[in-house]
Amino acid sequence: MQIIPLIFLLVAATAGGAEQTAAPEGYQAVTTGDPQIPIDVLELRLKPLTRAELAGETQAWLKLLQNKVQEISNAEIAVKYKKIELKKGDRVQDALDEVAAARQAAEEAPGDAAARGKLDTAVKEAREIAEEANRTVDKVEQDTSAKEIADKAVQQAQEQADADGEETRQAGPVDTNEAAPGVSGKKQLGQTELERKQEQLRQEEEERARIKTSLLEYLNNLRTEQTALIDRTNLAINALKAKGGEVEEYRQYVKAVSGIKVDVSDAEATWKTVTGWATSSEGGLRWLRNLSVFILTIVAFIFLSRLAGKGMRKVFAHSQRTSRLLEDFVVVSIERLVLAIGVIIGLASLEVNVGPLLAVIGAAGFVIAFALQNSLGNFASGILILLFRPFDVGDVVEIGGILGKVQSMNLLSVQLNTPDNKLVIVPNNSVWGAAITNVTGTTTRRVDLVFGISYDDDIEKAQRILEQVVGDHALVLKEPETVIQVHELADSSVNFVCRPWVNTADYWTVYWDLTRAVKQRFDREGISIPFPQRDVHLINASPENAGAGSADATRS
Repeated sequence: MQIIPLIFLLVAATAGGAEQTAAPEGYQAVTTGDPQIPIDVLELRLKPLTRAELAGETQAWLKLLQNKVQEISNAEIAVKYKKIELKKGDRVQDALDEVAAARQAAEEAPGDAAARGKLDTAVKEAREIAEEANRTVDKVEQDTSAKEIADKAVQQAQEQADADGEETRQAGPVDTNEAAPGVSGKKQLGQTELERKQEQLRQEEEERARIKTSLLEYLNNLRTEQTALIDRTNLAINALKAKGGEVEEYRQYVKAVSGIKVDVSDAEATWKTVTGWATSSEGGLRWLRNLSVFILTIVAFIFLSRLAGKGMRKVFAHSQRTSRLLEDFVVVSIERLVLAIGVIIGLASLEVNVGPLLAVIGAAGFVIAFALQNSLGNFASGILILLFRPFDVGDVVEIGGILGKVQSMNLLSVQLNTPDNKLVIVPNNSVWGAAITNVTGTTTRRVDLVFGISYDDDIEKAQRILEQVVGDHALVLKEPETVIQVHELADSSVNFVCRPWVNTADYWTVYWDLTRAVKQRFDREGISIPFPQRDVHLINASPENAGAGSADATRS
């Protein structure tokens, strides 16, 4: 029952926030006076404004952007009209060429009715094509917005031509009576008049092509201005979002009007659009600069990460209580952290909004952690192993019945190399949850040896031999003192324990050397090393010997 009032409170709070986002009545924007205001200056001017004031600033910037989008749309319409005019002009030119060819054929054969009829047909078709071209021109004249854009582009081209010292011409509509030959009964078009019409049409087509080129260049300039306005509008939107404003509708509009649509059916328009964008300060040059900054940033942070790693290794080199595993972990973590910071800064230089990206990474990390929750135990065990340092890289350890040399470790597992050169990967949970025997965890070790002599041999002599052999070995330590004592009266031997102390690295060398040396010395001194013996009695079970009860005994 308490959920319903809570929902009403949330709805009321949301509604209240939406009302506060609206700009104050009669508010005048203070940052849109200069549409080319530097980004950093605009950011500082937006910083002290309230949410309501920022709503007004955002709406003002959106209005400027909307006007610019309208100009671009009109310019694109004008380009399309000029493209249609050029196509119609080409058709008129072709029609006049057909008239010229028909007229020449008629002059060469004055009495040929077929040639004269062909000339009349060509003249009629030329007139119809010219009238259709004039209707297209009238359509452009009727579209005042497109005509205004075209005139503006022509004016810019005129100013550029005047600056270069070139002569320019004003474009005019095609006149039906002048662009096509008139036909009245059997009247024919003279050669001089036809050539004049063709030259006039050619000049007009050149003028229209020049106007179209000027329009495309003007359109590129408008797109550059639009990109600059989008940057500033996004800055205002982000400032409004940071102070709790509703910006989703604004973002959708900016996203909808962003980008460039290329008409691939028009090769000239496509080329002008691509080259214009590539050479624009807000287009290709801007992204080239951003990409260069991104690459330099990544390279610089790769260098910094390695430098930080080397610095940390020098710090660990002065510490005697730090394990190699912890050193590797900290160094690798710092290197990757520095590199990750560099990637984030590099993405920011590419104008990528890293805020949502970090949010996505955080959400993905939560999902991955939930999916791999069993691995979190290994992660925690890995942290504990690094902190308490039960072993280090290069140590020989026994974990869960597996004996091997520690090759490496990460936060999930430990890699062991067994004596027969097998690579065994043990999860950290199994490592930390079981007994860990670090064979090489200390600097010295005791070698435990057992030597047996016969019951008939001299015990004192055997002990002196053992003390001499052990004392003569160069790798046996003087401290702690070696223990050599009679340890056990076994079934077939008297056993001595021999326990010298050695450096950990010399353990197996001393073990094998003493075993060999004691055997050789016992042999020279006549002391036998007994081995298990068994008496076997063979009973002859034949009838003639059955009552004798005789038996042969052999010893083996």
